[in-house]
Amino acid sequence: MCGIVGYIGKEKSLPFLINGLKALEYRGYDSAGIAIFSHDKVQVKRKAGQVKVLENALKNDTDLIGHLGIGHTRWATHGMPNETNAHPHNDCMGRIFVVHNGIIENYKELKEYLQHRGHIFHSDTDTEVVPHLIEDFLRSNGDFNVALFDALKMIRGAYAFAIIDVKNPDTLYAVSFSSPLVIGVGADENFLASDPSALVGKSKNVIYIKDGEIAEITRSKIDIINLEQKKTPPEIVRLEWNLEQAQKGNYPHFMLKEIFEGPKIVFSALQGRLKSGKNLVKLGGLEQVNEKLKEAKRLIILACGTSYHAGLVGEYLFEEIAKLPTEVHFASEFRYREEPFEEGTVVIAISQSGETADTLAAIRKTKKHGLLTLGIVNTVGSTIARETDAGVYNHAGPEIGVASTKAFISQLTMLVLMAVYMSESNGHQLHHALLQELEKIPEKIKAILDKASEIEMLSEKYKDCENFLFLGRRYNYPVAFEGALKLKEISYIHAEGYGAGEMKHGPIAMISEKFPTMAIVPQNSVSEKMFSNLEEIKARKGPIFAIATEGDKEIVSLANDIFFVPKTIESLEPLLTIVPLQLFAYYVGTKRGFDVDKPRNLAKSVTVE
Repeated sequence: MCGIVGYIGKEKSLPFLINGLKALEYRGYDSAGIAIFSHDKVQVKRKAGQVKVLENALKNDTDLIGHLGIGHTRWATHGMPNETNAHPHNDCMGRIFVVHNGIIENYKELKEYLQHRGHIFHSDTDTEVVPHLIEDFLRSNGDFNVALFDALKMIRGAYAFAIIDVKNPDTLYAVSFSSPLVIGVGADENFLASDPSALVGKSKNVIYIKDGEIAEITRSKIDIINLEQKKTPPEIVRLEWNLEQAQKGNYPHFMLKEIFEGPKIVFSALQGRLKSGKNLVKLGGLEQVNEKLKEAKRLIILACGTSYHAGLVGEYLFEEIAKLPTEVHFASEFRYREEPFEEGTVVIAISQSGETADTLAAIRKTKKHGLLTLGIVNTVGSTIARETDAGVYNHAGPEIGVASTKAFISQLTMLVLMAVYMSESNGHQLHHALLQELEKIPEKIKAILDKASEIEMLSEKYKDCENFLFLGRRYNYPVAFEGALKLKEISYIHAEGYGAGEMKHGPIAMISEKFPTMAIVPQNSVSEKMFSNLEEIKARKGPIFAIATEGDKEIVSLANDIFFVPKTIESLEPLLTIVPLQLFAYYVGTKRGFDVDKPRNLAKSVTVE
């Protein structure tokens, strides 16, 4: 959940390191630091706080002119976020410098072992054991590569390292084990990052370092070596993201830009995959396993956070459209379950980054049982994309805002397409009206965004609330969860999402004049049930903010405030009803004075368990 960058080449490394860290700041922003080989030594600069604090401290430093460097922006796990615990960390001799993403599970025993051997530690981090451990092996064998391999054999956990060795100033070392690292291939220069977004505008050709691989990177060559010390041919992947996608443009925040990209994101997800006139959904990534999909008897969806909420919508879609029994599990809990897996069980993993540690662990568990695994991911070449048997890409482009918005909408779109595709695979009739309506969703999202000022005005009314209840039923039940999560993440307002039928089983006790309810109540098969719930809230003087369907007159007498969305098929409603909730969270958060792109304590890609 930290950001790593590295550079070796013909240019000064500092500009790329700083710009790369800015691009990765959504992965961690407690502290930042760089180490650059300059004037025959490695010079280190570290600062607590965001990358701009480090950047300001380096403005007048004309000494950092080296062509080899590593950088890091931290999301604290071990040790307080301060300058002492900021990366890079080094050994006693000042020879080896390391930045690290992930967690070293056995760092305490390693630290005690090294302290007994005379090593002096200065931080509270788990990271600092790495340079000391390499140094310790160098005492008995002066070969750096041998010492590195020996050190890695002693380390347990999930990690990504970028390493500089003063005595090998022409090489940047990178190590990955259950934590992502990607190399950007250049001309007489090469780049390193924990996320492709840092490479946008620098390199279109990338190499994803696989688990258990070590990369030795020079200006002109990249050698990939596995833990058996055998070279493996690097696999170059084309990066399709462009610089414009990774920049804010005229928007004040990435979050708002990404919400407004909703229509384009749905269109992009449908392009080349949906032909409604022919009742055809084509998902090239799944064709290789199509015969196995025809034998599917049960689906398990694994995800965390926002992706989990998308999976809950998927549960309704797969059961209604594909007629397949479906379960959704938090990947973080599923990995500990001991359940018998039936023949014909198919697993779908959903992850924006494709690197979510708990989801990866859950996938690996199911693969041990021989289950077919599918992935829905946004990042091309990511670990989940590589480790699942087949999958589909969202094609949403880079998502920089920590609180996922456009990725959620793209995930919903892909789940609709997959449900229809698997309906076809299992011999069920395709839903012509559904596919025709799906093509209209981009213009309907645009119609909602054109009224964003209405949400902005209403957010002023609710911005000082400290509690919120979100209610929905059926397809909008998961939307209530996601709307509450967005408000919590961005504005730090306590918000709870509930299935409306559960309100009487506890939450109604909280209703008062100061406890508003966000009711997701479009006209559908369960709207009458929702109206009954709202009557109960109104009787207890609870304020109601409703998301309703255009032309609905009944809601007017029930709700204090209403935002209307276009009419659509019930199974597609989440693609519309989530948009005003995303906007509401954004405007409330900004009006409360918070940095909505970097909410406190959160990081974009959760690569630690």
